[in-house]
Amino acid sequence: MKKTILILMTFIATMTQAQEQKQIPQVSVSGEGKVMVKPDHIVINFGVENTGKDATEVKKLNDETVDKVVKFVKKFGIPTSDFQTTSVSLNRNYDYEKKKYNYQASQTISITLKDITKYDALMMGLVDNGINNISDVEFKSSKIEEYKSEARKLAMKDAKRKAEDYVSVLNQKIGKAILITDNSQSFYAPPVMYKADMMVAEAGAPRETLAVGEIEVSANVSVSFILD
Repeated sequence: MKKTILILMTFIATMTQAQEQKQIPQVSVSGEGKVMVKPDHIVINFGVENTGKDATEVKKLNDETVDKVVKFVKKFGIPTSDFQTTSVSLNRNYDYEKKKYNYQASQTISITLKDITKYDALMMGLVDNGINNISDVEFKSSKIEEYKSEARKLAMKDAKRKAEDYVSVLNQKIGKAILITDNSQSFYAPPVMYKADMMVAEAGAPRETLAVGEIEVSANVSVSFILD
């Protein structure tokens, strides 16, 4: 008798679960939102490199240049909180052609420039003070989180509009959303890469080397709506 009751309860539970898993009429769509933003600050990553036969001499040359650069940056008016050393290295390398060892000293520094109009003056000053490698220039916005939120709202509106378009020809309406998936990926402005000697302009030539443009902040979502 107990066995019969157990089987019956298992059967009822199975039927209940099957009913719960019954497919709900729904429509699934994707939505995209984009916001174009003018950047309000720039992050510049640059470095100083020296190569030679003697490790001590190479490091000394590098340190002297870095000292000049740091003093220039401070004099330029960049707050100490807006620049920092990101890496320091001294490597011993083997030259297979000359069959000799040499040493390479390098140091990289990152600067956050909050006044974009001073970009050209800063870059030329850095070059004049001895930097020989600019790895990248990244455009950013201090209100990026606000723009991301705006892009997400636009993406949801786009998804709802698409769903309404699909069901309108069926004389149906969409109900509440039962599943929302964020498919957004972080956006990184493409770095501008070049050697420092490319910054040197002809004497008397106007220096307008920066095209600021706009940052694209985007969001992408997948939404499933119940069909009414």
